[in-house]
Amino acid sequence: MFEFILPDLGEGIHEGEVLEWHVKVGDTIIEDEPLIDIETDKAAVSIPSPKGGIVMATNGEVGEIVYVGNIIVVIDDSGNGSNAVAPVAAAAETVSTPPVAATLAPAAEGFKARSIDHKVPAAPATRKLAREMGIDINTVNGSGPAGRVTQDDVKLHASGAVPASAAPVVTAPVVAPAPVPEVRTPTPTTLSGGASTGIPFLDVDPLPDYSLEGPVEIEKLRSIRRKVAHKMVTSKSIIPHVVHMDEADVTDLDALRKNEKSSREGQPGGRLTLLPFVIKAIISGLKNYPMFNSSLDPFREEIIYKKYYNMGIAVDSERGLIVPVIKNADHLSILGISSQVEDLAEAARTGNIDVSSLSGGTFTITNVGAIGGTGFAAAINYPEAGILGLGRAQDKAVVRNGEIVIRKMLPIGLSYDHRIADGAQAARFMTGIVKLLSNPNTLLLEG
Repeated sequence: MFEFILPDLGEGIHEGEVLEWHVKVGDTIIEDEPLIDIETDKAAVSIPSPKGGIVMATNGEVGEIVYVGNIIVVIDDSGNGSNAVAPVAAAAETVSTPPVAATLAPAAEGFKARSIDHKVPAAPATRKLAREMGIDINTVNGSGPAGRVTQDDVKLHASGAVPASAAPVVTAPVVAPAPVPEVRTPTPTTLSGGASTGIPFLDVDPLPDYSLEGPVEIEKLRSIRRKVAHKMVTSKSIIPHVVHMDEADVTDLDALRKNEKSSREGQPGGRLTLLPFVIKAIISGLKNYPMFNSSLDPFREEIIYKKYYNMGIAVDSERGLIVPVIKNADHLSILGISSQVEDLAEAARTGNIDVSSLSGGTFTITNVGAIGGTGFAAAINYPEAGILGLGRAQDKAVVRNGEIVIRKMLPIGLSYDHRIADGAQAARFMTGIVKLLSNPNTLLLEG
């Protein structure tokens, strides 16, 4: 019997939602034939069968979460069609990544998996450390924000010591008759599911039963949408957002773009939009103001300045918001950036994007101009330090040299992490970008 363990799905991905099984118990499958489609928090992936044979058991129904390191299918690859399935409970128990309670096909009575009420918050590196040390991370007390388990917590757990946050408060003996004020340790707020928010006075009550008032429709929060929800709550809860708004006069730049687009039709990157020019201007600004190309590590109290420029492009897809990344964008020409924007956006919308193209970003650009809107305050793509939002470029009446003229104006808004950058730095950063976008010659020379 061959027990197929869900393989690594990419950097930082340790779980996925079952979208579709291409086989059922009793089917004969050929090696490399499609086995299962799984949607991670980044993209949908199709996993082929590593062996040929008869499917004896499957683990995980459509809509359920499966975890990297867990057995998801048992295949009889002996060639004799035996219906006996070797017990795999012991193997499943050794996996420290928490599996979902599984519904297994009847043919696999020995196929078991542990169930768990909830998954503690922890970084992938911390989970890896716990696995290497043979520790079930769900038994570790977290000392980080919102009960987050850190690597130090795992090490303390292994040594048998009590984490600092869980240690009893020791008070000095009273040597004077005067009353000693009571010292209270704030009690973390708990959610209805038992998870702590770590934020005093934040009570998250369960929703009312809306069906009592009228008809409702319930949609399951799927992998990518669930990840977006998680990242946005993290971003807005941890990062103190500040937004700086401005407008760029892109009249001359848009004329240049249209002229080049007409002459390069059908060539790579020939579908020129304003976005590649904006990316070039942003990279120039990031080089002058590196705090916007950084991340703050709240646990180490360090600012990490990235010396490379990987530009994330927010793309609206049927599965939710996806952010493919143009790697080393500072090494590309405007046409090269345009070509990558086209390819990555198309792959993201069709669900064919490679997982490696969805990680490693240092700064994100989001553009709703094609849909509409005069401006907006975008949420920072945690753990980055800034995001630039583009509105719709449109003709407006503006004053130039004391006269009212019609110019094409592009609204731009910078949301940034106020722990890392201050308002004056944001204003100078944006002023530089506006200057480059307003003067194509300067952009081409300096950008």
